[in-house]
Amino acid sequence: MENNRRNFLKKCSLSTIPFLIPSTSLNELPFSKEKTNDNTPVNFIFDGLALSPSQYLEKLQDINQSAAIEPDFYGNGGITKRLEDRFIELTGKERAIYLPTGTMANQLAIKLLNESNTKVIVPENSHVFRDEADAAQSVHNKRLIPIGKGKAFFNLTDLKDIISYTDKNEVFKSGLGTIVIENPIRRADGTFIPIENIKEISKYCKEHNYNLHLDGARIHIACAYSNISLIEYASYFDTIYISLYKYLNASGGAILCGNAKIIDKISHQIKILGGTVFQSWNNTAVALHYLEGIEEKWSKIVSTATKLISSLNQLNGVSIKSLKNGTNIYDLKLSKEINLKKLANYLYDEHNIWLGRANENGIVKFTVNESILTRALEEIVNAWRTGIKKAME
Repeated sequence: MENNRRNFLKKCSLSTIPFLIPSTSLNELPFSKEKTNDNTPVNFIFDGLALSPSQYLEKLQDINQSAAIEPDFYGNGGITKRLEDRFIELTGKERAIYLPTGTMANQLAIKLLNESNTKVIVPENSHVFRDEADAAQSVHNKRLIPIGKGKAFFNLTDLKDIISYTDKNEVFKSGLGTIVIENPIRRADGTFIPIENIKEISKYCKEHNYNLHLDGARIHIACAYSNISLIEYASYFDTIYISLYKYLNASGGAILCGNAKIIDKISHQIKILGGTVFQSWNNTAVALHYLEGIEEKWSKIVSTATKLISSLNQLNGVSIKSLKNGTNIYDLKLSKEINLKKLANYLYDEHNIWLGRANENGIVKFTVNESILTRALEEIVNAWRTGIKKAME
């Protein structure tokens, strides 16, 4: 299992293992080794801050000192309920519930939305189809039908075509009940789906009595770059899952939002699948802390990133480009004269700035996040300027 995950990370298009650590062991990733200086890492690898254990504990202490953390018990009450209530406000849904993982959130939504129907249509490049170990088939007896192979996202025409094809070519009808959309799309380098595309699919699903689930693990990032509010995105779906650790910096956890008919059944499902834990406040307290002001924060991240990238693009040999319908992931390409490994090692060793590996096309997936707000832009740019000089020696 360890080797499989290591190989996945090495091959992943997001290129998450940086040059700055010579070993490819998961135990040698940068967030497992704390720097001795006081600087918060500026990482161009993850969606969030990648807090170290001591930083995480320190943040919990700060939160608790500001207002004593009220613990939950088996997911009920306390800070966990406050987080759930906040997500009800943000999404406009009737209910919200904490789950230990995003996989469980996606799978339970699919199971309950689909009822006795056996088929679920999912994006071919989605987390549900690629990364959840065939849970829908193995645990919930649901058959996933992939759609949009080779495309960043599918459209209404694709959906109609695959429904028609499936209907015409199956002798024994078993029923299609649910469509899944992922937004933004991790395997498409964080691409967000145009809102008109979502509106068309949502309208079609309502007209044909199909339920619609959103894997919105990173939905606030899509909101920041598309200028579409979370409450609008959520309005087109029956259920929506949001991660608590991608950019909300918790050590784990997920939130699933939807109507009472579905969400009120979730706690029992969590229990029978062994997902109920005694307390979750250590995750929900941190997530709630970083959730407050999330829209303004990501607006600032976007504007700051624009300025930073403009400055870095003025350095000789540096090219950073945004993607079509892109979010916080950009394509970084260095000239042949710049040794990427030397640059990455210098930035890490001298400035605690993290940079990832290049893919087979020589492109580094340059990811921006809240960490760029922790340093002056001039300091970051100067570090790159010096690092590039050293990387050309």
